[in-house]
Amino acid sequence: MSYAEESRRQAEAIRKKEHVRILAIESSCDETAAAVIEDGRRILSNAVFTQIDLHALYGGVVPEIASRAHVEKVDRMVDQALREAGMALQDVDAIAVTCGPGLVGALLIGVSCAKALAFAAHKPLIPVNHIEGHICANFLTDLSLAPPFACLVVSGGHSHLFSVEDYGVYRIIGQTQDDAAGEAFDKAARVLNIPYPGGPLLDKLAEEGDPRALKLPRPKTEGRYDYSFSGLKTAFINAVHNARQKGEALHDADLAASFRQAVVAFLVDKAMLAADDLNLKKMALAGGVSANRLLRREMQRACDKRGIQLYMPQLSLCGDNAAMIGSAAYYRLLRGEIADLTLNARPALRLSL
Repeated sequence: MSYAEESRRQAEAIRKKEHVRILAIESSCDETAAAVIEDGRRILSNAVFTQIDLHALYGGVVPEIASRAHVEKVDRMVDQALREAGMALQDVDAIAVTCGPGLVGALLIGVSCAKALAFAAHKPLIPVNHIEGHICANFLTDLSLAPPFACLVVSGGHSHLFSVEDYGVYRIIGQTQDDAAGEAFDKAARVLNIPYPGGPLLDKLAEEGDPRALKLPRPKTEGRYDYSFSGLKTAFINAVHNARQKGEALHDADLAASFRQAVVAFLVDKAMLAADDLNLKKMALAGGVSANRLLRREMQRACDKRGIQLYMPQLSLCGDNAAMIGSAAYYRLLRGEIADLTLNARPALRLSL
């Protein structure tokens, strides 16, 4: 019996089990992670190796360095995840892995590792979209959350508003036309000489500043629920440079607060516009930028005003991690969506119906 045939047979049997435990691997960018998840909702372990120190010298993620670090750490994270869960490889029911989107070299390390483990242990292989993983981080935080609901995914590479119509079924409501919100935060941080990782440190600095210190334009988009951060980022950079050239006194905390306020207001306004138009009653946040202090406060305030139930992942699950991949994989497995050994990295993979 071929691996593909054996996997299909096993997947059918697994779906009938009372409890399903999945070993998941995430390596789409600069975090090497592995986790064991039970029934898509319970974290048995969640091991993460962060590469921040490796990339800080360069002011951002260097793909080649990221890939090399994944090679060195992925097996250790898998061992750590299994050890913390009190399990051996043969004890898990399936292997899941992020296959895209992300850095192609980084993705390939995780995909190669997962395929080798799945083949050696005779386990089904489940491919997962990284963005879907971020959405599913909310399932690990709040056990009561179930589709349908809307989700604002905000990260360094993505700013999307999704309608989650069922487990594994998504429809794009709005998306950025250019830069992502996280990328804009990182570029603004660089102008203020904030070291890598810029976005989280800008958020911390902004807590001390006056958000009214610098007036910034409100972006305009053709799509009613779409985003655009390129012009806002450029306006901020030009304002800072002009003020410096004129010798005007600048307070970095005020500038950080002003930029953060402009980005967050735009994110929240568009999300609430969609909520009002589509009569949404449940909204979730996801992605690295969902840890932003002001975004969490303003989304909560706006949702409370409209009687919308807001779900937000716990802070440890906002950034890249393998637990969220294991959660998404469980629902993919229930739909019978498994891969064979031809699975490859897909750096531009999209999430849609």
